[in-house]
Amino acid sequence: MAGGARATMQDVASLAGVSAKTVSNVVTGAVPVREDTRERVEAAMRKLDFVPNLSARGLRNGRSGVIAVALPFLATSFSSELLHRIVEAAHRRGLAVHIEETGADPGRERELLSRARAHLVDGLILNPIRLEDSSVGGDDLPPVVLIGEVEDRGTDHVGIDSAAGAAELTRHVISRGARRIAVLGADEENTFATATSRLRLSGVRRALGEAGIPLDPRLEVNDPDWTITGGVAAAEELLARGIPFDAIIAFTDSLAAGALHVLREHSVDVPGQVLVTGFDDVELSRFTAPPLTTVAIDVPAFADAAVGRLVARIEDRSCPAQSVTVPHRLVLRESTDAAPRGHDPRV
Repeated sequence: MAGGARATMQDVASLAGVSAKTVSNVVTGAVPVREDTRERVEAAMRKLDFVPNLSARGLRNGRSGVIAVALPFLATSFSSELLHRIVEAAHRRGLAVHIEETGADPGRERELLSRARAHLVDGLILNPIRLEDSSVGGDDLPPVVLIGEVEDRGTDHVGIDSAAGAAELTRHVISRGARRIAVLGADEENTFATATSRLRLSGVRRALGEAGIPLDPRLEVNDPDWTITGGVAAAEELLARGIPFDAIIAFTDSLAAGALHVLREHSVDVPGQVLVTGFDDVELSRFTAPPLTTVAIDVPAFADAAVGRLVARIEDRSCPAQSVTVPHRLVLRESTDAAPRGHDPRV
């Protein structure tokens, strides 16, 4: 801008060829904007080095200009990527982000909700493990958006269709000839059940039923740690049971990476003897040996929807709750290659 003047919303609107109201809708996420329009506005914002002054306006309204994001576990690859995108989406709206790990502890959730009620943060993006154990609820709920696979409680929510994604993976390995399909991340005992594990397991079982393949609960292994280490432990447990299997549906890419390590250590060829799939399409999935077939989630769209819904809720507490389902797609890689498979020495 000439003379070092700060770009205004009207400047962005003029450059993008839209109204100032459209620019405001892109910034706040209060009203859905067409993807091509949003991209044009964001390009104009970058060119003009425009920074929304939501935090200054918020201070006049008694707001902090800070939102909180709370995930159960920060160590997973998917959590890292999602947080990165949420911070980007918040920054575009002039907001700072406070990050917390709940460790699936309802007590930590209660503390975060208390902070929001006390206006120490303007709102909260929360991924509860299980709503039946969660502190979310009540009429005095602060502005909050739930993310992940949670039941509808009349609260703004952003997630994916996990059951559909798991069913698609299962149908894919069945199409490759698999019939003894193991699951890493859920079991019928529900000892460590989460909303995500329940939905993904339901998707696997649905696809098995469609194909007329009998369910064998001995092929389902759960572990509360959905990391590579957890995948190693789950795969070792699966092998120790001595039950034949020719495919593994792992409920995260990290679990699948751990399983690949164990299978390699036991001289089991992937995909020659066992097909392996992951879920989330994190960066790791492209560099495992072999690269993982997985379900890809549009993480930037997921993060933008979550922050956008939260800003809309902060701006208007009376607006109707919305549930946003972010698209997913199946990504096929070498871990489920159609190459002929040899005899499994464990069978």
